[in-house]
Amino acid sequence: MAESWDGSYDPGSQSDDSHYFERLRVEPIYDAFVCPLTKQVMRDPVTLENGQTFEREAIEKWFKECKESGRKLVCPLTQKELKSTDLNPSIALRNTIEEWTARNEAVQLDMACRSLNLGSPESDVMHSLKYIQYMCHKSQSNKHVVRNADLIPMIVEMLKSTSRRVRCIALQTLQTVVEDDADNKAILAEGDTVRTIVKFLSHEQSIEREEAVSLLLELSKSEALCKKIGSINGAILILVGMTSSKSENLLTVEKADKTLENLEKCENNVRQMAENGRLKPLLNQILEGPPETKLSMASYLGELVLNNDVKVQVARAVGSSLINIMRSGNVQSREAALKALNQISSYEASAKVLIEAGILPPLVKDLFTVGSNQLPMRLKEVSATILANVVNSGNDFDLITVGPDHQTLVSEDIVQNLLHLISNTGPAIECKLLQVLVGLTSSPSTVLNVVAAIKSSGAIISLVQFIEAPQRDLRVASIKLLQNVSPHMGEELADALRGTVGQLGSLFKVVVENVGITEEQAAAVGLLAELPERDLGLTRQMLDEGAFPLIISRVVKIRQGEIRGARFMTPFLEGLVRVLARVTFVLAEEPDAIKLSREHNLAALFIELLQSNGLDNVQMVSAMALENLSQESKNLTRLPELPPPTFCASIFSCLSKQPVITGLCPLHRGTCSLKDSFCLLEGQAVEKLVALLDHTNEKVVEAALAAISTLLDDGVAIEQGVALLCAAEGIRPILDVLLEKRTENLRRRAVWAVERLLRTEDIAYEVSGDPNVSTALVDAFQHADYRTRQIAERALKHVDKIPNFSGIFPNMG
Repeated sequence: MAESWDGSYDPGSQSDDSHYFERLRVEPIYDAFVCPLTKQVMRDPVTLENGQTFEREAIEKWFKECKESGRKLVCPLTQKELKSTDLNPSIALRNTIEEWTARNEAVQLDMACRSLNLGSPESDVMHSLKYIQYMCHKSQSNKHVVRNADLIPMIVEMLKSTSRRVRCIALQTLQTVVEDDADNKAILAEGDTVRTIVKFLSHEQSIEREEAVSLLLELSKSEALCKKIGSINGAILILVGMTSSKSENLLTVEKADKTLENLEKCENNVRQMAENGRLKPLLNQILEGPPETKLSMASYLGELVLNNDVKVQVARAVGSSLINIMRSGNVQSREAALKALNQISSYEASAKVLIEAGILPPLVKDLFTVGSNQLPMRLKEVSATILANVVNSGNDFDLITVGPDHQTLVSEDIVQNLLHLISNTGPAIECKLLQVLVGLTSSPSTVLNVVAAIKSSGAIISLVQFIEAPQRDLRVASIKLLQNVSPHMGEELADALRGTVGQLGSLFKVVVENVGITEEQAAAVGLLAELPERDLGLTRQMLDEGAFPLIISRVVKIRQGEIRGARFMTPFLEGLVRVLARVTFVLAEEPDAIKLSREHNLAALFIELLQSNGLDNVQMVSAMALENLSQESKNLTRLPELPPPTFCASIFSCLSKQPVITGLCPLHRGTCSLKDSFCLLEGQAVEKLVALLDHTNEKVVEAALAAISTLLDDGVAIEQGVALLCAAEGIRPILDVLLEKRTENLRRRAVWAVERLLRTEDIAYEVSGDPNVSTALVDAFQHADYRTRQIAERALKHVDKIPNFSGIFPNMG
């Protein structure tokens, strides 16, 4: 025996395991078995004409070298010249060698078999595994021998070894045993072997992961094992993770990717890959698969939860295909396509991709088609949902044709059809169609088209009725739609809400719900805020229904921090203040409005709201409300009652003496208070309004200046108003508003206020030395509207920039 099985071999120290195992014999080797050229046992011995025997491959190589070098053809052993290159197979010798090899291999295999257990020394186990690899590499038929010897379960058992080296070699050996052998793969498919192999994918040692991926790659060539691998929880997730890992060996990443490609043969695996972020196989099936597969994959796509970036990728990849299925497929196919499109249309960017792919015409057709070809109502609901998603992407829908006669989504007949559907379907589809109209009315370029269609169809009455719907989503959609159209059809909306039907009360009920601040509440109060503010009948109805005290309570609680809701806080508070301010527009006509304002000290509340920094609309509306309240002050001031003159005083005026009354308001010449007569002299209102003249928002400045101007109005002591503004350091800010000339409205108000200020000689004298003010007044005199030019002329006369001819010609008669 050339060498014995003594356990001294270290596979890690050898570069050629095959050479080692060929020298490892249990029977003596005979010289006749060995090729003189290769010094190895022959597999295909052939004999020359001189009787010498060689390995066929080796002697053919010798003959070739002789011919190429021009040497004589000689026997490599005897060096005698040969007459021919004929080779005669040594069949008897080959059979003898094969029998001898088979006996050796059988004994060695038996020895390997006995060493394959977890109790054997590591070196013996390594020898056994390496020998099995050698056997399988040597001949494909030996894999049958390994299978018949029941060695595969033994190799699998070695995966449980505590030795990392043994586990790695066992994985290698299994790969060798199953390579291109379906029967051996079938054995591995039994039991939990594949699960064990998958566990190595998450192992800390990278070399074990690499060997496990290599083995799984080989196993995945079998369709049966594809199903097995895919059925193991986490297998596909880990493989997908490895393909995107930056820390893995590039070869390992490549093998993981190829394994996943093989696993795509099973639809369930494709679904799992999509679920774990590898969508390309599923998308390919939708694009190229047979009809049944397309249907299945489209249905599954509709069930997936996709992040927004992925939705865009999917829309670009299969959007057109899904739209084509939606156009021409049967009901089942259209349902699958619609559900997938519903999923990917819910993001603005992906919705725009679908619009470009032509989704709008078939969607509109599906919604409006009636008769035998119409979609079931449940699918019309999906179509409506997709349309709502698409419309809320913000495109120019007045430019995209959707009908055979070049109609757009905002063409009158299309909008009227939508309104008709809204009135004649169930709550779910009604809600989605209302959301479509919400999207169309959210754009300045399309809102007027929708308003025109609503007016021409008289649909406002039916739309208002949805305010009382029991379904919250339906209520929210209808309220948001009405809020969007209210600036353009406020009177019609007010007429629809006015009366005893109850929608107005329902809106207030929503607003004052004690549930924090919701989108529905913000939309409801926004709608109420857009109603015509000077509509006396509507305000009276609100007063009668006790709405305003509830509004005041909400405002106060927000100011005190008792109500929170960051997302909708700003629009909610702005709406509340606008609704509350409408009370101040009817003070002259409605005694109850004055009563309410006094009871709740609205003037003080609006003064406090002036300091809502960052909430421009709240500050602007509060200033407007204070203007209205202050305008009413001169009518609410209690003038002092003077005693009647004595008899002598009535005859001789020189004997009469005017009584002195103290404590009167210098502006209104009567008894005033902030709470009862809304006088702005109290509560530091003037100082706070003056501070707003420096605001960056022109509308806030305009509202503040309008409120300040009530101190200089006819019916009050203007000289006292000027004095108050001087004390509040308000003269220069008013002049600055004139100089900045930010808007025409601001200039008009500033010119009016400055003219009133210049009636005071001291101020006129001081301003006459400021060329900037004079220039601004001259500019207004030359370029403003007619009334403002007249006021600017008077102002210029106060500072002697224009002659005052009235003094020269006192009576022109």
